[in-house]
Amino acid sequence: MQTDQRITVAMAELLRRQGYAGTGIKQVIEAAGVPNGSLYHHFPGGKSEIAGVALRTMGAAYAELVGGLLADGDDLPAAIERAFDAAADDIENTGWINMCPVGTIAGEVADAEPALREVAAEIFASWIDGGTELIVHRGYATDDARGLVTALVAALEGAFVMARTLRSTEPLRGAGRAMAAYASSLPVGARS
Repeated sequence: MQTDQRITVAMAELLRRQGYAGTGIKQVIEAAGVPNGSLYHHFPGGKSEIAGVALRTMGAAYAELVGGLLADGDDLPAAIERAFDAAADDIENTGWINMCPVGTIAGEVADAEPALREVAAEIFASWIDGGTELIVHRGYATDDARGLVTALVAALEGAFVMARTLRSTEPLRGAGRAMAAYASSLPVGARS
């Protein structure tokens, strides 16, 4: 793995475990196993720049993962419930480590780090756009698909925070059932 990738991966893992404020440059350097000068050579913007790259990398990976879970196959409500159940299993099996730090970091730095807030907004927008396209491909109207995907992202992010805080899978499983019911209420085949 190249130096810049090692730094990005180290930052991503630290963000998942302890958030932005709790992550120091020394920790990133140690976790990546690189000298201080290498970090600033690859990321002259320091911590904020590395975090932005790490969030974009994780955002793309999560979009691919969730897209795969919601892709064609069985019906959409069942796929949604299965995706939330998989997230519940993952967060529990990893000892309640933050599965997707994008929402957590966005909330943590929304006013303090405008550049990172913009990165998080860009990621959320890409998830909503990509998810809308995927749901429309399944035969749902564009407005219905966009509303559903926006609710899915909001429910998933909120459920991650609650699950991690409560040390319970109940928020994720409950949100999955609610989102599946929402999807079931939408007409299929009425594209707009």
